[in-house]
Amino acid sequence: MSETIGETSPSTLEAVDIVEILELLPHRYPFLLVDRIRDIDGDRACVGIKNVTFNEPQFTGHFPVRPIFPGVLICEGMAQTAGAICVLAQRGQKKKPEQVFFMTMDKVKFRKPVQPGDVLEYRMTKLNQRRAMWWYRGEAYVDGTLVAEAELSAMLVLT
Repeated sequence: MSETIGETSPSTLEAVDIVEILELLPHRYPFLLVDRIRDIDGDRACVGIKNVTFNEPQFTGHFPVRPIFPGVLICEGMAQTAGAICVLAQRGQKKKPEQVFFMTMDKVKFRKPVQPGDVLEYRMTKLNQRRAMWWYRGEAYVDGTLVAEAELSAMLVLT
């Protein structure tokens, strides 16, 4: 990471690695669906990275003959990426984030299947924020091709 929150530009970071993601989110393997977050622009935008590998448990049943990464997990990965930057944006604030919750998903579209060996990019853009609620537009890409999109919201429980 090139900058620490609280230095000269608290809203701009180059990347958050898996160790920091584990600090930001309560999710753990096999349900942690983002490996790295880069191109962070405060809570306004970022790109989450998920390396899809064949040894993940969902591929034993989805589907054994032609393994396809489930669309709902793509959506969950987008939500986790958005949630992580919401928590990150709250660091240094008076109220500390205790928990992040995925609240809604709208306008979901799946365009192409994702399979083992693919690298998913969750490109998240903030649409709105009101108090402890954030709304994002997410687009998932593999090799520059749009594979899924959705609008979602996340809520932080602040203490």
